[in-house]
Amino acid sequence: MPAPPSERVLAARRAVGERIRIARVHAGLSQEKLAERAGMDRQAIGRIELGHASPLLDNLVRIADALGVPLADLVR
Repeated sequence: MPAPPSERVLAARRAVGERIRIARVHAGLSQEKLAERAGMDRQAIGRIELGHASPLLDNLVRIADALGVPLADLVR
C-alpha cells in the first residue's frame, strides 16, 4: 500500500483545485458545463476543485483546454 501524500503534496493539490475553480467561475461555467467540455464527469471536477483527487496530466490538459487557459496557469 502506498504511503499517504505529504502535507506539501496535499497543499499543492488544493492550490491547483482552487485555481481550476477560480478559472471556471471566471469563465462563467458550472462544474457540470466544465465537465461536459472536458469530457469528464461533474463529480470528478468537484473532487479536483476540493483537492480530494489528484488529476492525471491528461485531465489537467483537458480542463485547461475547456477553460481556454494555459495549463501553466493551473499548475503554477
